[in-house]
Amino acid sequence: MEIGEWILQMKFSEIDPDSWPELQPYLDTCLLPLSGLTGDESPWEATDKVARTGEWLAPVEQAFRGRTVTMPAFHYDFGGREQLDRLNRLIGSWKSVGFRYVIVISGQAVHQEERLNADLIIRPDSDEGEPDTQRISKLVAELWRKPVG
Repeated sequence: MEIGEWILQMKFSEIDPDSWPELQPYLDTCLLPLSGLTGDESPWEATDKVARTGEWLAPVEQAFRGRTVTMPAFHYDFGGREQLDRLNRLIGSWKSVGFRYVIVISGQAVHQEERLNADLIIRPDSDEGEPDTQRISKLVAELWRKPVG
């Protein structure tokens, strides 16, 4: 499979072990969708939360396909130190397999975001906030311009 065939398909499930070494230099950014479900939602409320996260994820996937890989969503947020540690372990693991950047994306507020080891967190400023594609693109581009630490 040629790299050009993969450029439009950047979900984790579409990358096979044989293609990864060839693609890895181009796919340096991992996207982690956080749905923020608590388990207290009705089915339609859960659907809305997941869809809202997708609305915030879509601008990044569309604008930066060919450089990002979207990993499986982390749906349930029970809060607390254990949750934060689990997310930080995921972020560390993805960096250890070759991603230079990890971006967390949510349609809701992110608890303890200042203690999350993500390189960037994209989320609404308020419950009614809508994704601003230009602002999101600018944030991602600024991240990539910073020296990697």
